[in-house]
Amino acid sequence: MSLEKPPPPALHERFPFCARCGGRIVWAVPEGDNRHRRMCPGCDQVFYENPQVVVGTVAFSGPRVLMCRRAIEPQRGLWTLPAGYLEAGESPADGARREAQEEACATLRLRGLLGVYTLTHINQVQLMFLGEVASDVAAGPESLEVALFTRDEIPDSDIAFATVRWALDYAYAVKDQSHWAVQERHKDARTPMAG
Repeated sequence: MSLEKPPPPALHERFPFCARCGGRIVWAVPEGDNRHRRMCPGCDQVFYENPQVVVGTVAFSGPRVLMCRRAIEPQRGLWTLPAGYLEAGESPADGARREAQEEACATLRLRGLLGVYTLTHINQVQLMFLGEVASDVAAGPESLEVALFTRDEIPDSDIAFATVRWALDYAYAVKDQSHWAVQERHKDARTPMAG
Protein backbone atom coordinates (compact mmCIF):
# COMPACT_ATOMS: atom_id res chain seq x y z
CA MET A 1 0.00 0.00 0.00
CA SER A 2 1.35 3.40 -1.03
CA LEU A 3 0.36 6.53 0.96
CA GLU A 4 -0.14 9.97 -0.53
CA LYS A 5 -1.68 13.21 0.69
CA PRO A 6 -5.43 12.81 1.30
CA PRO A 7 -8.09 13.99 -1.15
CA PRO A 8 -9.87 17.31 -0.60
CA PRO A 9 -11.34 17.48 2.94
CA ALA A 10 -14.94 17.24 1.74
CA LEU A 11 -14.34 13.69 0.45
CA HIS A 12 -12.02 12.43 3.20
CA GLU A 13 -13.85 13.87 6.21
CA ARG A 14 -17.28 12.69 5.17
CA PHE A 15 -16.60 9.14 6.46
CA PRO A 16 -13.34 9.14 8.45
CA PHE A 17 -13.83 5.66 9.96
CA CYS A 18 -14.27 2.20 8.45
CA ALA A 19 -17.84 0.88 8.49
CA ARG A 20 -16.51 -2.69 8.76
CA CYS A 21 -13.95 -2.49 11.61
CA GLY A 22 -14.01 1.11 12.88
CA GLY A 23 -10.41 1.82 11.88
CA ARG A 24 -9.33 5.21 10.53
CA ILE A 25 -9.66 5.58 6.75
CA VAL A 26 -6.51 6.50 4.81
CA TRP A 27 -5.91 7.66 1.24
CA ALA A 28 -3.70 5.01 -0.35
CA VAL A 29 -3.16 2.69 -3.30
CA PRO A 30 -4.59 -0.72 -2.35
CA GLU A 31 -2.43 -3.75 -3.12
CA GLY A 32 -3.01 -4.82 -6.74
CA ASP A 33 -4.53 -1.46 -7.70
CA ASN A 34 -3.02 1.52 -9.51
CA ARG A 35 -4.93 4.48 -8.06
CA HIS A 36 -5.35 6.14 -4.72
CA ARG A 37 -8.58 5.29 -2.97
CA ARG A 38 -10.15 5.64 0.46
CA MET A 39 -9.33 2.45 2.34
CA CYS A 40 -8.92 0.93 5.78
CA PRO A 41 -5.43 -0.46 6.42
CA GLY A 42 -6.80 -2.49 9.36
CA CYS A 43 -9.14 -4.73 7.33
CA ASP A 44 -8.15 -3.80 3.73
CA GLN A 45 -11.70 -2.60 2.93
CA VAL A 46 -11.65 -0.27 -0.10
CA PHE A 47 -14.27 2.49 -0.35
CA TYR A 48 -14.80 3.31 -4.02
CA GLU A 49 -16.06 6.78 -4.94
CA ASN A 50 -17.93 6.10 -8.18
CA PRO A 51 -19.80 8.81 -10.09
CA GLN A 52 -23.47 9.43 -9.44
CA VAL A 53 -25.65 9.05 -12.53
CA VAL A 54 -28.27 11.67 -13.39
CA VAL A 55 -30.89 10.95 -16.04
CA GLY A 56 -33.22 13.40 -17.75
CA THR A 57 -35.02 14.33 -20.92
CA VAL A 58 -35.40 17.19 -23.35
CA ALA A 59 -39.07 16.50 -24.09
CA PHE A 60 -40.97 18.29 -26.84
CA SER A 61 -44.68 18.82 -27.32
CA GLY A 62 -44.79 20.05 -30.90
CA PRO A 63 -42.51 23.11 -31.01
CA ARG A 64 -42.52 23.50 -27.20
CA VAL A 65 -40.09 22.00 -24.69
CA LEU A 66 -41.01 20.85 -21.19
CA MET A 67 -39.21 22.65 -18.37
CA CYS A 68 -39.57 22.65 -14.59
CA ARG A 69 -38.92 25.47 -12.12
CA ARG A 70 -37.06 23.88 -9.21
CA ALA A 71 -38.73 23.77 -5.78
CA ILE A 72 -35.59 22.32 -4.15
CA GLU A 73 -31.93 23.23 -3.77
CA PRO A 74 -29.59 23.52 -5.47
CA GLN A 75 -30.80 26.32 -7.73
CA ARG A 76 -34.29 26.63 -6.22
CA GLY A 77 -36.51 28.85 -8.37
CA LEU A 78 -34.49 28.35 -11.56
CA TRP A 79 -35.57 26.39 -14.64
CA THR A 80 -34.33 22.94 -15.56
CA LEU A 81 -35.28 19.86 -17.54
CA PRO A 82 -37.03 16.97 -15.79
CA ALA A 83 -34.02 15.06 -14.44
CA GLY A 84 -32.62 13.45 -11.32
CA TYR A 85 -30.57 10.63 -9.90
CA LEU A 86 -30.87 7.16 -11.34
CA GLU A 87 -32.24 4.72 -8.76
CA ALA A 88 -30.80 1.27 -8.07
CA GLY A 89 -32.44 -1.38 -10.22
CA GLU A 90 -33.73 0.86 -12.99
CA SER A 91 -32.47 1.44 -16.52
CA PRO A 92 -31.44 4.97 -17.54
CA ALA A 93 -34.52 5.23 -19.81
CA ASP A 94 -36.85 4.10 -17.00
CA GLY A 95 -35.19 6.58 -14.66
CA ALA A 96 -35.67 9.44 -17.13
CA ARG A 97 -39.35 8.56 -17.52
CA ARG A 98 -39.77 8.34 -13.73
CA GLU A 99 -38.14 11.73 -13.19
CA ALA A 100 -40.51 13.34 -15.72
CA GLN A 101 -43.47 11.78 -13.89
CA GLU A 102 -42.21 12.94 -10.47
CA GLU A 103 -41.28 16.48 -11.48
CA ALA A 104 -43.84 17.28 -14.18
CA CYS A 105 -46.55 14.59 -13.83
CA ALA A 106 -45.65 13.82 -17.44
CA THR A 107 -45.63 10.62 -19.45
CA LEU A 108 -42.86 10.63 -22.05
CA ARG A 109 -42.00 8.69 -25.20
CA LEU A 110 -38.22 8.54 -25.43
CA ARG A 111 -36.63 8.71 -28.88
CA GLY A 112 -33.06 7.93 -27.83
CA LEU A 113 -30.00 9.07 -25.94
CA LEU A 114 -29.16 12.71 -26.69
CA GLY A 115 -26.06 13.49 -24.62
CA VAL A 116 -23.58 12.25 -22.05
CA TYR A 117 -22.21 15.00 -19.82
CA THR A 118 -19.33 14.15 -17.49
CA LEU A 119 -18.87 16.52 -14.55
CA THR A 120 -15.73 15.29 -12.82
CA HIS A 121 -15.64 18.24 -10.40
CA ILE A 122 -18.83 16.92 -8.73
CA ASN A 123 -18.30 13.21 -9.55
CA GLN A 124 -21.38 13.02 -11.78
CA VAL A 125 -22.36 11.66 -15.19
CA GLN A 126 -25.55 12.94 -16.80
CA LEU A 127 -27.41 10.94 -19.44
CA MET A 128 -29.90 13.12 -21.29
CA PHE A 129 -32.54 11.69 -23.62
CA LEU A 130 -34.58 13.25 -26.42
CA GLY A 131 -38.28 12.60 -26.09
CA GLU A 132 -41.86 13.68 -26.61
CA VAL A 133 -44.51 14.63 -24.05
CA ALA A 134 -47.37 12.10 -24.27
CA SER A 135 -49.70 13.48 -21.57
CA ASP A 136 -50.82 16.59 -19.77
CA VAL A 137 -48.22 18.15 -17.45
CA ALA A 138 -48.43 19.64 -13.96
CA ALA A 139 -45.97 20.55 -11.22
CA GLY A 140 -44.87 17.63 -9.07
CA PRO A 141 -43.53 18.05 -5.51
CA GLU A 142 -40.00 19.00 -6.66
CA SER A 143 -41.25 21.72 -9.05
CA LEU A 144 -42.71 25.15 -8.29
CA GLU A 145 -44.24 25.13 -11.76
CA VAL A 146 -43.83 23.50 -15.15
CA ALA A 147 -44.17 25.04 -18.57
CA LEU A 148 -43.99 24.20 -22.25
CA PHE A 149 -41.80 26.89 -23.79
CA THR A 150 -41.12 27.73 -27.42
CA ARG A 151 -37.43 28.26 -28.05
CA ASP A 152 -37.84 32.04 -27.84
CA GLU A 153 -39.75 31.79 -24.54
CA ILE A 154 -37.09 29.81 -22.65
CA PRO A 155 -35.97 31.97 -19.69
CA ASP A 156 -32.25 31.93 -20.59
CA SER A 157 -31.12 34.01 -17.63
CA ASP A 158 -32.90 31.65 -15.21
CA ILE A 159 -31.50 28.30 -16.38
CA ALA A 160 -30.35 26.25 -13.37
CA PHE A 161 -27.37 24.36 -14.83
CA ALA A 162 -25.04 24.66 -17.81
CA THR A 163 -25.82 21.06 -18.77
CA VAL A 164 -29.46 22.09 -19.29
CA ARG A 165 -28.27 24.66 -21.84
CA TRP A 166 -26.00 22.06 -23.51
CA ALA A 167 -28.88 19.59 -23.83
CA LEU A 168 -31.38 22.20 -25.04
CA ASP A 169 -29.03 23.58 -27.69
CA TYR A 170 -28.20 20.12 -29.01
CA ALA A 171 -31.83 18.95 -28.90
CA TYR A 172 -32.93 21.90 -31.02
CA ALA A 173 -30.15 21.09 -33.50
CA VAL A 174 -31.19 17.42 -33.93
CA LYS A 175 -34.88 17.18 -32.95
CA ASP A 176 -36.10 16.90 -36.55
CA GLN A 177 -33.61 14.14 -37.40
CA SER A 178 -34.41 10.44 -37.12
CA HIS A 179 -30.80 9.64 -36.10
CA TRP A 180 -28.13 11.73 -34.40
CA ALA A 181 -24.73 11.30 -32.80
CA VAL A 182 -24.75 11.29 -29.01
CA GLN A 183 -23.24 14.55 -27.81
CA GLU A 184 -20.42 14.16 -25.29
CA ARG A 185 -19.23 17.05 -23.15
CA HIS A 186 -16.93 17.18 -20.17
CA LYS A 187 -16.44 19.65 -17.35
CA ASP A 188 -13.87 19.53 -14.59
CA ALA A 189 -12.89 22.11 -11.97
CA ARG A 190 -10.69 23.97 -14.49
CA THR A 191 -13.23 24.15 -17.35
CA PRO A 192 -15.61 27.14 -17.43
CA MET A 193 -19.29 26.12 -17.42
CA ALA A 194 -20.30 28.46 -20.23
CA GLY A 195 -22.59 26.99 -22.89
